Amino acid sequence: MRWRRRDRMIQIKTPDEIALMREAGLVTQRALAAMTEAVAPGITTGELDRIAEDSIRSEGAVPSFKGYRGFPAVMCASVNDEVVHGIPSRRRRLHDGDIISLDCGAIVDGWHGDSAVTVPVGDVPPEQLELIDVTERSLWAGLAATVAGGRLTDISAAVEASVRSHPHRYGIVDHYGGHGIGTEMHQDPHVLNHGRPGRGPRLVPGLALAVEPMVTLGDPATRELEDGWTVVTLDGSYAAHWEHTVAVTEDGPWVTTAEDGGSSRLAELGVKVAQRA
Repeated sequence: MRWRRRDRMIQIKTPDEIALMREAGLVTQRALAAMTEAVAPGITTGELDRIAEDSIRSEGAVPSFKGYRGFPAVMCASVNDEVVHGIPSRRRRLHDGDIISLDCGAIVDGWHGDSAVTVPVGDVPPEQLELIDVTERSLWAGLAATVAGGRLTDISAAVEASVRSHPHRYGIVDHYGGHGIGTEMHQDPHVLNHGRPGRGPRLVPGLALAVEPMVTLGDPATRELEDGWTVVTLDGSYAAHWEHTVAVTEDGPWVTTAEDGGSSRLAELGVKVAQRA
């Protein structure tokens, strides 16, 4: 069904539909795992794109990104100061000391999964490694706040609080964020990575969201390159991007793009979740 709130249309899924999203989420997770394993100095981002496509199609699924609004590839490969939407290329080789955000999605029976990780390439300086860790931790803080009965901006506030808990003044990119997901890759509502808690639509069972913080080592201001896709930091500082798809259930958050449904990481954060396949 669809739940109308003001001028927005938010899709609420049945348990069976969430189960299909879980299938799409696991396909996405395995594609990301295959790419992550292949990341090394010398590999091209085009080769990583081929790995993602082979992985997704080998499971009978369809890549979400390829052809979406004209995007030419199966995954986004964003390197160093590229925040999101980097276009893979057979001419773009990774080098020792780079970091790369790998972002992809898959469709199973019309239902989407969407996830991203940031991976170090070879020997990476500690400040870049900490940026990756801070961003991932903020993602899990947001996922832990995706609890039935809460409000949408509880997620935003949790992401921001996690980033701000560190002494380094990291930038939180504010023009891009998470989103609803289901029969389309991008749906309402938009999920900011900053803000006050207790605002926005109620988190109800059957709501599925992609939570995706984007954090920078410097100023969070960005610009889009002439290719019409790649978003980079204005000051050239490195950026990290992490994302998971999560479903709100009566039993707690179900991270449909995590191998164990997110149960181990959420348990570390004190969030009770039901055991699921």
